[in-house]
Amino acid sequence: MRVHFIAIGGSAMHNLAIALKLKGYVVSGSDDSIFEPSKSRLKKHGLFPENLGWKPSKITNDLDCVILGMHAKENNPELMEAKNKSIKIFSYPEFIYEMSKNKTRVVIGGSHGKTTITAMVLHVLNENGINVDYMVGAQLKGFETMVNLTEENDFILLEGDEYLSSAIDRRPKFHLYKPNIALLSGISWDHINVFPSKANYSKQFEIFLDTIVSGGVVVYNDQDKQLQEIVLKCSNSIRKLEYSIPEYYIKNGISYLSTDEGDLPLRIFGEHNLSNLSGAKLICQLMGVYEEEFNSSIISFDGADKRLEPLLYENDRAFYKDFAHSPSKVKATTEALKNQFTDRKLIALLELHTFSSLNENFIGEYKNTLDNCDIKILFYDPKAVEKKGLNNISEKAIKSAFKDDSLFIFSDSDELKKFLFELDYKESNLLFMSSGNYAYLDLNEIRELIKVN
Repeated sequence: MRVHFIAIGGSAMHNLAIALKLKGYVVSGSDDSIFEPSKSRLKKHGLFPENLGWKPSKITNDLDCVILGMHAKENNPELMEAKNKSIKIFSYPEFIYEMSKNKTRVVIGGSHGKTTITAMVLHVLNENGINVDYMVGAQLKGFETMVNLTEENDFILLEGDEYLSSAIDRRPKFHLYKPNIALLSGISWDHINVFPSKANYSKQFEIFLDTIVSGGVVVYNDQDKQLQEIVLKCSNSIRKLEYSIPEYYIKNGISYLSTDEGDLPLRIFGEHNLSNLSGAKLICQLMGVYEEEFNSSIISFDGADKRLEPLLYENDRAFYKDFAHSPSKVKATTEALKNQFTDRKLIALLELHTFSSLNENFIGEYKNTLDNCDIKILFYDPKAVEKKGLNNISEKAIKSAFKDDSLFIFSDSDELKKFLFELDYKESNLLFMSSGNYAYLDLNEIRELIKVN
């Protein structure tokens, strides 16, 4: 098989390209910009393009197919050439489905928590020697690549992203997988650029439920009342299994899971993560893992990369970074830290970076999400606002949207850095939340600052 990737530098795309090369495919690819970690991984496997940019000459008649990434536009020169030559064009979720039609497909979806739940399931399966195929959108610790495709494995575990598949396939990715087993962690409006209303966004999850294979299973978070309503009214002939927050307690900054085998200390914390754990347990049981095996394996799980990741942990202070950017994630992350460390001050920095978070029609969704924080800091880059074609939002409008006049708002990284250097970090936790570059700050420098201030 000869396969060419248009926009090979994407998170899932470059992992799929590597996986196919490891299977013996002849793989090529193009992109107009490729950043880390994709750049290093592609170079390691000899897949980094000799020259960046789009090269229609790469679209040759001997190609079996082209895989199109979301980064490529509809008028992409290589895409146009593939159409002219009638070469089969797949989006990557379409291709993943083609590769897994004869497997049991397990899809983890939801507005938040899907990466963590997928990571938990993979961790437990690995601990118990169960080999599966998989595709995860984010890099997880201990994995060289986040796509694994074999001929022999019975299961494939897929992170089910609700964003669009490609420029020429406007279906959400998770609509294409047709799962036998599915999980939905919750619904919280996001991606306003493609789902302009809450109703339109929620509709995608209703459609997803109808794509589950008849006789299949959906595992869902019954703490989310909107999700519960959608699942219960679904007429598809599937089993419906609910999960919620398990019994636990916190002692000396450690969360303990209460089980029949005794109280188990966990490396993760927060009710959002514990709810994720309950969902992961049900999925693992459906994949052949006994409850005792799950419990003994999950205690060594220390979180997905960039999800409440500790950069510094000392007796009276800590520094965490988190991928929280949507309102539900911000609220869950700040609640988790405040509840876990009730005697510490919580200093939180949120970078508004996504199209939704910088949009004046959406920003009101962040109302009260920082209420658990003692010092609340917001950063946004005016250049990012301009690049996304949005109107600049005034400080007054931001404070009004968050319903919080105590916010410290910065649009200059140097001014923010100066502010951070003047704070006292004794008996405090510092939390950075961003889907961007953490306000252009050097996180190692901040970590050293916290040690001494």
